Amino acid sequence: MGLSKTIWAHPSEFLAHHDPEHPVLFFAPQVLQATARRFLDGFPGLVTYAVKSNPEPVVIENLAAAGIRGFDVASPTEIRMIARLVPEAAMHYNNPVRSRAEIAVGVEHGVASWSVDSASELDKLIALVPAAGTEIAVRFKLPVAGAAYNFGAKFGATVELAAVLLRRVADAGFVPALTFHPGTQCTEPEAWLAYIGAAAGIARDAGVRIARLNVGGGFPSHRLQGMMPALEAIFALIDRATGEAFGADRPALVCEPGRGLVADAFTLAARVKAVRDGAHVFLNDGVYGALAELPLIGGIDRIEVMGPEGIRRGPVTPRIVFGPTCDSVDRLPGEVMLPEGIAEGDFVLVHGLGAYSTATNTRFNGFGELAVETVMRLHA
Repeated sequence: MGLSKTIWAHPSEFLAHHDPEHPVLFFAPQVLQATARRFLDGFPGLVTYAVKSNPEPVVIENLAAAGIRGFDVASPTEIRMIARLVPEAAMHYNNPVRSRAEIAVGVEHGVASWSVDSASELDKLIALVPAAGTEIAVRFKLPVAGAAYNFGAKFGATVELAAVLLRRVADAGFVPALTFHPGTQCTEPEAWLAYIGAAAGIARDAGVRIARLNVGGGFPSHRLQGMMPALEAIFALIDRATGEAFGADRPALVCEPGRGLVADAFTLAARVKAVRDGAHVFLNDGVYGALAELPLIGGIDRIEVMGPEGIRRGPVTPRIVFGPTCDSVDRLPGEVMLPEGIAEGDFVLVHGLGAYSTATNTRFNGFGELAVETVMRLHA
């Protein structure tokens, strides 16, 4: 995977001058920086970027250029990359289960904040991490609906255990904090309400005034044409709910968007390999490539099809769409509305694919070659 040094006006300009046989991701740095500024201007606290969603160096560098100064890291590889690319940035190690060797890497690189959701993992941090000035955020979970899938299925303490852990964090001399993740692609601001209220209750039960509350990620990207992300409404609700829940003990706020920051800065161009018997559409990318997460959280309808004469207009029809591998699960969810005239050689442009595309792309079956091209904007 390589990034071209040529900057194109938009994806259609590149595709009109090239005949790529492999999928192409188009990256618009101006879109990424504008989204970063939207978070920096609107969120009432520290904005950190969840590196896992798209760890491409050009993404990290553009976020830093826009003013992002905190990064949510989940592994030694991500820690070392941020230390190299943005050495002045604060790193929050929010993968709550780590080996002792992984903890050592975090300590070596001055990780500022750690999350934890169990007594055994807290034992490790107390033993291995210097306490002075270091934050430990206890991660908790609730059975809250409103997200595309449940982040509490793997991580997060119950509210009862969270209070016990928080008391231990404070008693051990660390900076006490709480954190949660409401789930991914939360389009309803209310997804944060119950968590913020529960956080205040945990702090009261523990008898601890927390320094910070990390409200997680979950901020939505623009996946469906008729559903624009209401980021400012979410920011306002988080601000108001924190004040109401904590009162005079209000903590500083942190968020860790991944998808919400990076998704809309990329568009994928996948080529039509075949339209089998005029029905099923086969692409040169699929669920083992840059479209890996679509079966997990649903499809994207922000799709255009470019033929030899440009973007295809006119009536659309539902199609079953397969990826290029020989695995029958390599199919996009449901049916995709595509132009009736779609033909072999066309390009299917899927907007909003900056998150979990390059990071989850595989080489299964010999496919997976993916180029990245830079564009000024993502629409002609």
